Amino acid sequence: MSEQVQRTIVVTGGSRGIGRAICLALAGPDTHIYFNYFPADEEASKTEKLITDAGGMATSAVLNVASEKDVESFFDRILDETGRIDILVNNAGITRDSLLVRMKDKDWNDVIDINLKGTFYCTRAATKPMMKQRFGRIVNIASVVGASGNPGQANYVASKAGIIGLTKAVALELASRNITVNAVAPGFIETDMTAALPEKARDAMLSGIPLKRGGKPEDIAAVVAFLASENAAYITGQTIHVNGGMYM
Repeated sequence: MSEQVQRTIVVTGGSRGIGRAICLALAGPDTHIYFNYFPADEEASKTEKLITDAGGMATSAVLNVASEKDVESFFDRILDETGRIDILVNNAGITRDSLLVRMKDKDWNDVIDINLKGTFYCTRAATKPMMKQRFGRIVNIASVVGASGNPGQANYVASKAGIIGLTKAVALELASRNITVNAVAPGFIETDMTAALPEKARDAMLSGIPLKRGGKPEDIAAVVAFLASENAAYITGQTIHVNGGMYM
């Protein structure tokens, strides 16, 4: 792909935390980064500014990735404005933790709809232009618990395990079109979500990490940037764990 062509990059759930770090790792001259957030988030404007400060263009939108119609409209808009999609990072996700016997149907459905169906909807929408281009990079954000399991998170674990399986299947389907599809599985990462955990829960999780510390959003973003680069052109269908050794 010519270096002169502006890269169109889509990052879901990009207003803060890991999503923001990914946007910044991919931002630079000749990049136009589209990111969504849901619900409305005042942090989005800060992320836009950080992207533009890095030399890129930024466009954000309030979008629920669980809505097939809204996802299609979002990607149609991107194609109307730029004519291409080069990189898709499926990062949007939520948790609704509870023991299985107490889990409400809505909590199960909400997590599956946003985490797994949202990844499916966005991947399907991005795949069509990528196939025409005969180029694309898709990176899905999974989780260590999608491989290891975790009590009290049956819905979240199922969604992330589904993303790992989806990654492998789509990688096989798209390889002949020069489109790579990989997943990154974060472990315990210092974000707003983990900061809200009770101190005892945090200490228990950290004690199980050989490196004895949590990761940073930038640790995840660095691996995403690598997988989206030409240096990773021969890597597809893989799940890379970034977890300080807590799962091997």
